[in-house]
Amino acid sequence: MKYIYLLILLISNIFTFAQTDLYVSNGSYIYVDGTGFTSGPNVAPLYVTGRITFNGTNSNIYLRNEAQLLQGDNIGNNGLGKLSAYQSGTANTYAYNYWSSPVGNTTANTTSNRPFIPSDNIYDHIGHTNPALDPITSVLATYTSGYNGVATVPPTPQVISSFWLYSYDPGTLYAEWDHVGSNGSVNPGYGFTMKGNPSGGQQYDFRGKPNNGNITVSVVAGEETLVGNPYPSALDARDFIHDPLNTGLIANAPPQMTGVLKYWEQAPGATSHVLSNYVGGYALYTISSGGIDSFTPAPFTTYLLDGTPTNFPAGTGSKIARRYIPIGQGFMIEGAASGNVTFNNAQREFYKQSGADSYFFRTLNNNTENTSEETLYNEDGFNIVPSDFKRFRINIDFSENEFYTRQLLMNFHHTATDDFDYGLEAKGDSTQNSDAYWILDDVPYFIQAFNYDMNLRIPLVVKTNNNQPLRFRIYDVQNFDDAQPIFIHDIENDLYVDLRSQNYELHLEPGSYNDRFEITFTSNALSTEDISVEDFVVYQNNNVSELHILNPNQLQIKSIALFDVNGKQVFSKINLPVENNYSYSTKQLSDGVYIAKVTFDSGNDLSKKIIVVNKQ
Repeated sequence: MKYIYLLILLISNIFTFAQTDLYVSNGSYIYVDGTGFTSGPNVAPLYVTGRITFNGTNSNIYLRNEAQLLQGDNIGNNGLGKLSAYQSGTANTYAYNYWSSPVGNTTANTTSNRPFIPSDNIYDHIGHTNPALDPITSVLATYTSGYNGVATVPPTPQVISSFWLYSYDPGTLYAEWDHVGSNGSVNPGYGFTMKGNPSGGQQYDFRGKPNNGNITVSVVAGEETLVGNPYPSALDARDFIHDPLNTGLIANAPPQMTGVLKYWEQAPGATSHVLSNYVGGYALYTISSGGIDSFTPAPFTTYLLDGTPTNFPAGTGSKIARRYIPIGQGFMIEGAASGNVTFNNAQREFYKQSGADSYFFRTLNNNTENTSEETLYNEDGFNIVPSDFKRFRINIDFSENEFYTRQLLMNFHHTATDDFDYGLEAKGDSTQNSDAYWILDDVPYFIQAFNYDMNLRIPLVVKTNNNQPLRFRIYDVQNFDDAQPIFIHDIENDLYVDLRSQNYELHLEPGSYNDRFEITFTSNALSTEDISVEDFVVYQNNNVSELHILNPNQLQIKSIALFDVNGKQVFSKINLPVENNYSYSTKQLSDGVYIAKVTFDSGNDLSKKIIVVNKQ
C-alpha cells in the first residue's frame, strides 16, 4: 500500500476530499511540487485511492518538478478539467522520439480512459522562457503539415510537424505504420512517433484527462506493437514484464521468445527526412523477476526507401534504458501470442526521472539518487548484480565502413537453464551484415544466460561482410574471482586468450564463423594432472631480445609457436629435443604483444602472453 503524502498549493473557491476520491471544483487547481519528495515504493506526492473528478473545464492539477500522480482502484476519472505533466524531447527536426501520452482528450465527459489527440492534448509552456517563473501557463501547440517543426520564442507557441505523427498497431512492415496527424487519435497505452524542432530539447506539456486503471494493447504473435507508459507516473518495467497477465503474451516457445522492450535511437546529427538517409536502431532491455536488468545499446544501420533495414553497420547508440519507465516514454514490444497486454496500477511507482534508475531514453547522466527499491549502478553506469549472479559484457569491434561495435551481455544465475530464460535473455530480430551474437535454437541472441559452470563452452558466432580487422574486448566483469580467466578460444588456431588481461585482435575473411569462436573458463593448457604451472616457465628477456622457455622437468614438447595479437603465426618450431631451456631471438619482431603457445605430447598446451620491446 502506497502512503499518501501531499505538498499542495491551493488557489480555489471550493476544494473538498471524499474518503477515497479527489474532487477539483471549477475555477480551482491543485499544484503538486515534487521537490520535497524522494523516490520510493511507499511514497507519492499525490496518491488517490479512487476517482478524480474535475468538476468543470477550468479545474486543473499541475504536476511539477517531477511530481507524479498514483491511483489505487481500477476506476475511471471523470470531468472536463485537465491534469498537466511536462516531458522533454531529445529529437531534432529530422529525428524521432517514441512517445506515449499520460492523458486523453477532454472533448467529452466519460468515466473511461480516453484516446490521446495531439491537437487537444499537447500544450506549450509560453508564460516565460524560464518555466519556473510561471509554472502553470501553457497554450495549445500549433501544427504544420510541412516536414519541419519550428522552434519559436514565447509567447508564440511551438510548431509541431503533423506529418511525422504515427502509431504502429501491430505489424511487421514499414508500410503498416498508421498516420495520426494532429487531429487523429491514439488509444491509451499505445505509442506514437513525433519529430522535434531545431532546438532538439523542447519541452511538451501533456494536458488532459489522466489515464488510470487497467489499459490493454493488442499484440500478435511474431509482430511488434508500439506501446508506452500510459500513466502520469513512472512504470516499473519489472512489474510490467512479469505481470501474469502479460507473460504468456510476450513469452512463449521458440521462436517467439521475448519479454524484451525495444527502444528506438537515431544517430545524432540527422539532417534529412529521406528514409534512405536514416541511421538508427533498437536498444534491447529486459529484467528478471528479482530486478536484475539487462541492456545492450542500439546497433545502427541504414534503411531502404521502403523501410527495409540494409543491415549495413553504421555505428552504435549511446542512450540507455532503465527499470523505471518515465512519463511519456514509448517502446516496441513483440507478441509471442495474440491477445491483449495489460498495463495496470500495480505496475506504477513514484520514481523520479532524475533518479539513477529512470531515463527518458536518452544519454547517460550522472544522477546518483538511490532508494531501497532501486537497482544499483556502478560508476560506469552498469547494473551492479547481487552476489549470486555473475555477468560480463563483450564488445566486438568491427571496422567495416564506419566503426561499429556489437555489445553482447552474458548473465549467470543458478536459476538459468540451457533453454530460454525469461527476463534474463534477449534475442535479436535481425543481425547486421557484419555481426556477432550468442546462439540458441539457431536464433541469434544478444543477451544470454546460463547456470555458471567452469566447464561451459559458449559458442560465439561471428560473420563478416568483407576482409577486416576484428577486436574482442571484455568489461563489466562482476562477481568472478580475480584469478578466474575468461577466455576467447579461437578454435581454428587453437589459441586461448584471456580477455581479462588483454584484447584479442585478428583479421577475418568474409564469411560466417559459426564454429570458430567460443567463450571458456578453462583452457587445455596444463589442465591435466601430469602438468602443473610450476613445471614450465615462459618469459621474454627484452635485454637480449630473446624468448625463453624453461623446461626443468624435461617434459616432452610437440611444438612451440608464437602468434601476434591478430592471430597470425609468427614462427613455429617442431620436432624439438628434450631440453631444460629453449631460447629464440625476437629481434626480427615488431614491438608489441604476442602469444607464445607450447604444445606437449600429452595433448595439453600452455599459452602465455609476452611483450616484445626491442632495445636500440
